[in-house]
Amino acid sequence: MDGDRRGWRACVLAGAMFAVCMAGTTLPTPLYGHYQDKFGFSELMVTVVYAVYAFAVIGVLLLVGNASDAVGRRPVILCGLGFAAASAVCFLCATGLGWLFVGRLLSGLSAGLLTGAATAYVMELAPAGGASRATLVATAANMGGLGCGPLLAGVLAQYAPWPLYLPFAVHLALVAGAVAVTLWLPETVRERGSLRTVRPQRPGLPPQVRAVFGPAAIASFVGFALFGVFTSVSPAFLAESLNERNHAVSGLVVALAFFSSTAGQLAVGRVGVGRSLPLGCAGLLAGLALLAGALRWDLLALVVLSAIVGGIGQGLSFRGALSAVAAASPPEQRAAVISTLFVVAYTGISVPVIGVGVLADPMGLEGAGLVFIACMTVLVSTAAAYLLRRPVPAST
Repeated sequence: MDGDRRGWRACVLAGAMFAVCMAGTTLPTPLYGHYQDKFGFSELMVTVVYAVYAFAVIGVLLLVGNASDAVGRRPVILCGLGFAAASAVCFLCATGLGWLFVGRLLSGLSAGLLTGAATAYVMELAPAGGASRATLVATAANMGGLGCGPLLAGVLAQYAPWPLYLPFAVHLALVAGAVAVTLWLPETVRERGSLRTVRPQRPGLPPQVRAVFGPAAIASFVGFALFGVFTSVSPAFLAESLNERNHAVSGLVVALAFFSSTAGQLAVGRVGVGRSLPLGCAGLLAGLALLAGALRWDLLALVVLSAIVGGIGQGLSFRGALSAVAAASPPEQRAAVISTLFVVAYTGISVPVIGVGVLADPMGLEGAGLVFIACMTVLVSTAAAYLLRRPVPAST
């Protein structure tokens, strides 16, 4: 009993460390308007600064995504926390656009290292027989941390002094605490090698996976693209179209999308993998429709509903997609297939967002957003139609 209690305490502490790191990746979201006023750059630059993060994550996942299997969880996690601290320092010292690029790049490196290593660490620290609860801890830490970042920054920027400095100072202190926790927790990888054994992971797609992978990848792409738009340009839309300049409100709207995704992922256990992917596609379609209505009629309530419904759809579809492609993959190629899915997902969080930024100048944010919604609707409708004809087997 005491061993179980110690195991769960370690598991929860590792989850808290994971959440702190992920919160840093979304911390700048409600602050981009301040940076635009201070440094004088366009909406396109906002989306490019945001997308740098995703490109860094993709690079780390492909090049050293399996590093913690070789050298241990704690060294990789500590390295990731070091990048998170360096990112916060860049934002604290920012005197121009270049600092923001470097800060987002470091944040992406941090998330790329932490995502796999910390998820595995949380699972391994849990007592025997606690895999289901440990999965809940890891999921809540990941998506909950992403949601807490904009909420924390929004509240501090609105109600405390130094809006461009205090959020990152607070996060730096939290990272220091996370480092102390990691140093206290035990290592879970017993047989460790060196970085020489780490090899780049090539994306792979065996023939037997392709039928499942297509709709799964499309749904993942659209879900992450929706998150990308919420976290990069929704604060600007709230300020320009709805005259809602309260940073806490814009941070809360973004946070709701991530919190709702957590709820959607947790619902997969009850809904089942076979139904979660088509239901997730339906949720994404509903979220896109609500966002279109918000853009068309300038209604804050529809923005909030879009964040909630779209977030649930994203959670259902992504966990369903991950489970489906993992089950369909041969064991010796499973890691490569999952890496490919993550590459598609993080491409979704970057490329469409830059497209919105490119269109924002000639068309305005509302027009660019409607074009984005139309393109994403076509994609997710294609995936949904395919799933109606060839459902994912319930056994996956």
